Amino acid sequence: MSQALRKSARHGDLARDAVENESRFGLLSRWMKNPLRTGSVVPSSPALCARLVRQTRRAPDEAVIELGAGTGPVSRALLAAGVPPEKLFVVEIVPGMAAQLRRSFPGVNVIEGDARDLPTLIPRQWHGRIGDVICGIPLVLLRKSEQRRFIDAIEAVAPGRGFLHYSYCVTSPLPAKAHDLSKAREAWTPLNFPPASVWRYMPASSSPLPHAVNLGPVCVCKGQPVHEFQGRSLSGGKFA
Repeated sequence: MSQALRKSARHGDLARDAVENESRFGLLSRWMKNPLRTGSVVPSSPALCARLVRQTRRAPDEAVIELGAGTGPVSRALLAAGVPPEKLFVVEIVPGMAAQLRRSFPGVNVIEGDARDLPTLIPRQWHGRIGDVICGIPLVLLRKSEQRRFIDAIEAVAPGRGFLHYSYCVTSPLPAKAHDLSKAREAWTPLNFPPASVWRYMPASSSPLPHAVNLGPVCVCKGQPVHEFQGRSLSGGKFA
């Protein structure tokens, strides 16, 4: 490799490191200013992202919504698992983070807005065509009436589908019975900081979803996610 190429590569590595460091410090400062808007002071770990991807369900013609994407580690894992960018909707309320997500994920539908306004944020042609919703917003900190608004917003665009919620609470972060939801803790990882659980909430009256397909098991090798489904890589268009 020529000296010019080595210098260019070093500059690229330094630029990526600078973006990652800015993301970490940005999360911390935003959390200190408004913990209701920022769920954690550090980005989600590869272990947590792997468990979220494993539990995400989507048929080939359906999209996935991520609420409260922060710096984008879950978005990155979903894309690596084979979710097409045009079928990933990312909602982020913090303007600076939304702008960073647009730069990081060209082609992804990054929407700056409040998740409780989901019916007006998601294009109407996608209502009823949402395979799964992933939430990283700290719902436990919201008043029950605001939790209800959030649940109703998801139901409006993804009727009967429920949602995944990752949380750092020891018990369910939502009072499921009070909101007429069923709940199940589908995953837990001590490798995240802080340790995190993945909860599935469904409308209590909903029926099973036979056509939805999980994105498949995930392993993390040397910090890079490797996704397989029934022995085949998801990057080959299985879910395109």
